[in-house]
Amino acid sequence: MDSSLGAIALGFVFGLQHATDADHVVAVASIVSRTGRFASGALVGAFWGLGHTVTIAAAGMAIVLFNVTVTPRAGLSMELAVAFMLMALGVTRILRLMRERDERPGEPADGHGHDAPGFWLVLRTLGPAQAARSTLTGLVHGLAGSAAVALLVLSTVRSPYAAAVYLLVFGLGTIAGMTAITSILSVPFAARLPILFRFRRALALGTGLLSLGFGLYLAVHIGFVDGLLLGR
Repeated sequence: MDSSLGAIALGFVFGLQHATDADHVVAVASIVSRTGRFASGALVGAFWGLGHTVTIAAAGMAIVLFNVTVTPRAGLSMELAVAFMLMALGVTRILRLMRERDERPGEPADGHGHDAPGFWLVLRTLGPAQAARSTLTGLVHGLAGSAAVALLVLSTVRSPYAAAVYLLVFGLGTIAGMTAITSILSVPFAARLPILFRFRRALALGTGLLSLGFGLYLAVHIGFVDGLLLGR
């Protein structure tokens, strides 16, 4: 019982730490660069955390209830999926910037800039496409990387109820951690000063190139160094 309570207590801290993984930050940075409000950027992190929590909860309960195991090869395959996702995020960001050469990226189009942005207004400003992209990114991340470390803790949690609580607490930690990260990342993209226009474009391009490059690095490392594509 004590070990279960200890694992649950650490769940939130593990969730906060997990949100800072490099591939997570790179992915959400590319998405945040498409937003033009501080609150919209924060929502990117919240939706990412929601998607991540759904996948982690499903995988965790499968481990506890049905003794499902994840083989090393399956784990590498999920990591490779993350690499391809990062490359896709980077390419789409770069292509969009090329189409928006004469536009100001990240400017809100809600037409209610004089109103206090309530939750639904901010959600509408973020848009369904960005919300879906953030959630899907979290879903993919939930099955890869150091999330496996969190799932290992479940081996010390005997009760399915305690496991469910642990997964919920871990999920809340990832949501809180990523919301804080995307809030910080959104600051330069939310600035409205005309003098920062070129800086915002350069920064947005940088997030796209970073996502593409980091995804390519991961794909090469997983495929050939770790041997996934070599059949090792």
